Amino acid sequence: MATTLLSTPSSAPQTSQAPRATRSRRRRATGRTIVLATVAYLVAIVFVLPYAEMVISGLRPANELSARTYLPTALDWSNFVDIWSTGLATNLRVSLIVAGGATLLVLAVALPAAYYTARHRFRGRGAFLLLVLVTQMFQPAAMLVGIYREFLSLNLIDSIAALILVNAGFNLAFATWILNAYFASIPVELEEAALLDGMTRLGALRRITIPLAMPGIVTALIFTFIGTWNEFLVALTLTTTPENQPLTVALNAYIGQYQVDWGHLFAGSVIATIPVIVLFAFIEGKVVGGLTAGSVK
Repeated sequence: MATTLLSTPSSAPQTSQAPRATRSRRRRATGRTIVLATVAYLVAIVFVLPYAEMVISGLRPANELSARTYLPTALDWSNFVDIWSTGLATNLRVSLIVAGGATLLVLAVALPAAYYTARHRFRGRGAFLLLVLVTQMFQPAAMLVGIYREFLSLNLIDSIAALILVNAGFNLAFATWILNAYFASIPVELEEAALLDGMTRLGALRRITIPLAMPGIVTALIFTFIGTWNEFLVALTLTTTPENQPLTVALNAYIGQYQVDWGHLFAGSVIATIPVIVLFAFIEGKVVGGLTAGSVK
C-alpha cells in the first residue's frame, strides 16, 4: 500500500507536462506560420506594386501624370480606349501569331529530339546535349548582324515568318533540354509494357509517354511563349512597317525624341501583360511539376 501511494503522485507531473509541451510546440508552429505568411505577403506586394503603378498611371488624367500623389483624383479611361485607334490591335495580333507559331515550331522539333536523346545512347549524345546547352549562352545582340544578312538574302525582311523562325531558334535549346530531362525521368518499362500489349512505338509515345510528360511540355510551352512575347531587339531590326511589328516594338513608338506619351505607354503595357497572365493562370499548376523534371531519379 505504501508503494502504491508513493508511485501515484510521481505520475501526475508527467501527465501535466505533456499537454504543456504540446501547447508550446503549437505556439512555435503558429508563430513560424505567421512570420512566413508575413514575409510572403511582403514579397508579393513588392512584385505587385510595379504592375499596380502601371495600371494607376494608365488611368491618370493627362494633367496629373507628374503629380506626386499615388492615387489620381479621378480615373480617366481614355488611354485604354484611344490606344486602339493607333493600330495596337494589329500589333497585338502579330505578337499572338509570332508567339503561337514559334511555340508550335519549337514543340514540333524539340519533342522528337528530346525523346530520342532520352531513350537512346548513341555516339556523340553527350556532345549533342552539351552543344544544345552552349547555344543558350549566345546573346541575340551578338548575332544581330548575321541574322539580318541571312534573312536579307532569303528576302524575309519585314515578315512575320522571319520573327517566328528566329524566336523558335532562340528557344529551341531550352525546350529540348527541359523535355530531355523529363522524358529521362519517365520509366522506360511503361513503354515496354505497352509494346508487349501490341501497341506500336508511336502509339506508346502518344498514349503513354506524352501524357506523363505533359508538365514538362507545358513548361517548355510557357517559357517559349513568354520569351517570344517579350522579344524586342530582333523584332526591331527585322521589321520596318508598323503593321508587321509585334507589340513590344509598337510600344516603343510612344517614346519620342523629345517627349513620351506616358498615358498610352502605360495603357499599352497593361494590355501587353494580359495574354501572358491569362495563359499562365490556366497552366500554372503544371509548370511547377515541369520545373522539377529530372530532379529525382
